[in-house]
Amino acid sequence: MKPPPFDYTAPGRVADVLALLADEEREAKVIAGGQSLIPMLNMRLARPEVLVDITRIPELSRSHVDADGALHLGAAVRQAAAAADPVVRKGWPLLAAAIRHIGHPQIRNRGTVCGSLAHHDPAAELPSAALALDARFEIAGPGGTRTVAAEDFFVSTFQTALEADELLTEVVFPPQAGPGWAFEELTRRHGDFATVGVAVLLGRSAADGTVERARVVFCGAGPVPVRCTAAEDALTGTDGGEQAQAAAAEAVLAGLNPPSDVHAGARYRREAAAVLLTRACTAALERRR
Repeated sequence: MKPPPFDYTAPGRVADVLALLADEEREAKVIAGGQSLIPMLNMRLARPEVLVDITRIPELSRSHVDADGALHLGAAVRQAAAAADPVVRKGWPLLAAAIRHIGHPQIRNRGTVCGSLAHHDPAAELPSAALALDARFEIAGPGGTRTVAAEDFFVSTFQTALEADELLTEVVFPPQAGPGWAFEELTRRHGDFATVGVAVLLGRSAADGTVERARVVFCGAGPVPVRCTAAEDALTGTDGGEQAQAAAAEAVLAGLNPPSDVHAGARYRREAAAVLLTRACTAALERRR
């Protein structure tokens, strides 16, 4: 299947991209890796008149760590490049692990981190990782730039806080707190979107080794990444062992309200989420030690 006709342009400045997006006479869409947009074009789910390629803008292809220790990934940074970066793997291993679950190498070689986040398929791995890591999104628009926290960025299925005339220029990840981390997911086949998945962070207290900070975020469990604070409360202040994990799993079974679709029913997703949480907690504890 071929996409509908469109014009293509590759500007060299962010200002030029914003001018094209602000054109009220022709609908324009940003393209970087195209791993989400091109299938939508082929299936006629989107019909933009202009595709705006942002990969020729140097600052959008850069990644760096700032003076505060936060990781900045530009809008055109490829998923494979981020996952293979020693800085990311050492400082943000949860992010690197989530990326490795995305599709296949061919997809990760072309797809971008920001592209997946801006597309926001609720079954995708990166939105849940971004919420677990308290990421923030730097957005440029006709009125200037603004910053949006991860908890406010994801609005609903395929919907974010991005306006049609705005560009996500970079995503910023604060230093990953605590050495205990894990990303687990259930898929029908290798490379598929997750039926359900979970990102877990367990921060250890320096005084007695108990879980001082817990973060539990599910993908495939709702129209946005779902943070399960009840499970976090069940883990916080404990040793994170079997009893705490059982309590956290019970909180998931009681509080998670995933959707039913052709891939899985709500009950199946809920029970799978509880099992994945237990696995993720066990793996996070091993890494924490």
